[in-house]
Amino acid sequence: MKQLRFFRKRGRAKLPGFGLTLGLSLTYMTLLIFIPLSALVLYAAKISFADFAAIVFNERTAAAFKVSFASSFFAAAFNFFAGLIIAWVLTRYRFWGRKLLDALIDLPFAIPTAVAGISLATIFSGNGIIGSFLEKFGVNIAYSKGGIVIALIFIGFPFVVRTVQPVIEELDKEVEEAAGSLGADFYQIFIRVIFPSLFPALITGFALAFARGLGEYGSIIFISSNMPYESEIVPLLIVKQLLQFNYEGASAIGASLLVCAFVMLLCVNILQNLMEKRRAK
Repeated sequence: MKQLRFFRKRGRAKLPGFGLTLGLSLTYMTLLIFIPLSALVLYAAKISFADFAAIVFNERTAAAFKVSFASSFFAAAFNFFAGLIIAWVLTRYRFWGRKLLDALIDLPFAIPTAVAGISLATIFSGNGIIGSFLEKFGVNIAYSKGGIVIALIFIGFPFVVRTVQPVIEELDKEVEEAAGSLGADFYQIFIRVIFPSLFPALITGFALAFARGLGEYGSIIFISSNMPYESEIVPLLIVKQLLQFNYEGASAIGASLLVCAFVMLLCVNILQNLMEKRRAK
C-alpha cells in the first residue's frame, strides 16, 4: 500500500512486471556496459599516478587528443546547424522523395564505418568526383585533418537530426500563429518562440555527435594520413599501443578518453535540467 501511495502521490501508475523489467535492464547494463568499463578503469588504476601522467600528457598523446577534440567539435558544430535545417525540412515540408531522404538519414548507422571511410576517401581524393574539383582551388580534403572532419560529419549528423526531429513535430503551431498575428515575422518567431524549445534537443544532439566523434575509428583511418603529431586520433593511438602490447598505455589513454566523454555528457545533462527548470518557471 505504501508503494501504491507513493506512485499515486507522484501521479504515476505502477506498471505490472516492473521488478522483472528492472532486473533485466540492470542485467543488460551490467553485462554490456558497467563490467567492460569497470575493467578498463580498474586496469588503468593499477598504473601509478606518475606513470599515468607520463602516458597521458606526453607530446604524442596530447597531439592526438588535440586532433580528436578539435575535429569532433568542428564536425558537431557543423551538424548542429545542418541537422537543424534537415530536421526542419523533413518535418515542416512535404515534397517528392521526402520519405527516401528521411530513410537515408539513418544510413551512417547501418553501414560499416570502414565502408564509409573508403567511400569518402574515394570521393574526396585527388582523382575523386569532389576531390578533383576542389583540387583546382588548392583544397585537399582526403588524407588531411579536413578529411577527419568530413568523416565525423558523416557519422554524426543522424544524432542531431533524430534528436531534433521529434521536438519539431511536437511544437504547438498555434503559438507560432499567435506570434504571427501579433506582427512577428518568421525570423522573430523562430528566434524567440521556436529556437528556445529546440535548443535543449540541439545540445543533446551536439553532445552525442561530439562523443561519437571522439570514439570514431573505422571511417577516419581510411581518409586521414594518420601521421603522429599531425593527424593521428586517440582511438588509432590506442590501437597502436595494443599492437605493441603496451596494455598499460592503451588502458591509460582509453580511461582518459572515457572520463572526458562522461564529463561532457554529464555537463550537458546538467545544462538541460537547468534549462527545463528555467522554462518551467
